[in-house]
Amino acid sequence: MGSTTMSKSAESSTEALLPGSTVGVIGGGQLGRYFVLAARRMGYVTWVLDPDENAPAMQVCEHALVGAYDDAPALLKLADACDAVSIEFENVPAASLELIGEKTRVAPPVNAVTIAQDRDAEKRHARKLGLETAPYATIESVADIDAAVSQIVFPAILKTNRLGYDGKGQQTCHSKEEVVSAFESLNGVACVLEQRIDLHAEVSVVLARGADGESVCFPVAENVHTNGILDTSVVPAAQDLELCEQAQALAQQFADGLEYVGVLAIEFFITGDQRLLFNEMAPRPHNSGHYTLDATGCCQFEQQLRALCSLPLGSTRLLSPVCMLNLLGDSWPENAAPNWPAVMEQNEAHLHLYGKLAARPGRKMGHINCLGESPESAIALAHSLRASLTL
Repeated sequence: MGSTTMSKSAESSTEALLPGSTVGVIGGGQLGRYFVLAARRMGYVTWVLDPDENAPAMQVCEHALVGAYDDAPALLKLADACDAVSIEFENVPAASLELIGEKTRVAPPVNAVTIAQDRDAEKRHARKLGLETAPYATIESVADIDAAVSQIVFPAILKTNRLGYDGKGQQTCHSKEEVVSAFESLNGVACVLEQRIDLHAEVSVVLARGADGESVCFPVAENVHTNGILDTSVVPAAQDLELCEQAQALAQQFADGLEYVGVLAIEFFITGDQRLLFNEMAPRPHNSGHYTLDATGCCQFEQQLRALCSLPLGSTRLLSPVCMLNLLGDSWPENAAPNWPAVMEQNEAHLHLYGKLAARPGRKMGHINCLGESPESAIALAHSLRASLTL
């Protein structure tokens, strides 16, 4: 139960919450599931709020609270029960977090979540904090298109400001006419028109930052996307060490500027001339950080718990080269399961399934962390398993 000695809203945000405390998470997907598993392993009582009673995190917590993310009675019940609450995805309404924050500790901060919900706000904030972005312009109505196309060089990508992920809400454009058509097909919602860059690689930095301002970065992951969805993340990244250290420093600079608390992921583009461009942020654990479940001293989900509870942050030391292979519903043959024996035969392959009841194309169903003596051998194992899953 929550603290009885004083109002939880009056407790210091830096007071350590030790095992036996109660923590909650808004969102019942796979990221919430792993947060709950980390918390339960360390002796915390867990609550999850999600509209779907069968969501992955709802399957493993002690207290599953079925409700919408803006359901005030449900939110207040969660706040009353918990000593601290975190989130599993960035589109939780800001008003919901503010409501909970009146009664108990919340991390990440509401302002960071609000920024993450809007691409334009993300990019403006990144520039304000000294990070470089790809050239872009905002389009809120058809009247903005002329000015926008005058600021960028085609080809460009039109992206909705809100709710776009895994390649959704994005269209490549080669002319003003295509921008007009794309804007209309996206229902005229606010967008950014981002110049497509000479892309050398994509990397991400996952870090944890406590309320005391201390932060630690996990090793930089090099990511490959297919159809806009993350396919593999490889660590160590096949990039210059100095560039990777610069990416980590920029991510910490961004987190410090937000006075961030929790786990934060920053995605960067690396240009052909070796510049780092801020792409987007995620105020939560990240798909590209799943490798930490098997390949680092402390995983990103335990770090989320540690930061939320004002505990010392854990080790980010890399224990083994690793390639994380995303498993999408495409790997499930019709009316059959993937070829799991092929995975089980490999003692360096660590299978993680999320407990989702139905496989659909493009849906993230799980992942495999492939360890190796080198990044190359880990990648080879991942590609071999991918080919074997549907045999």
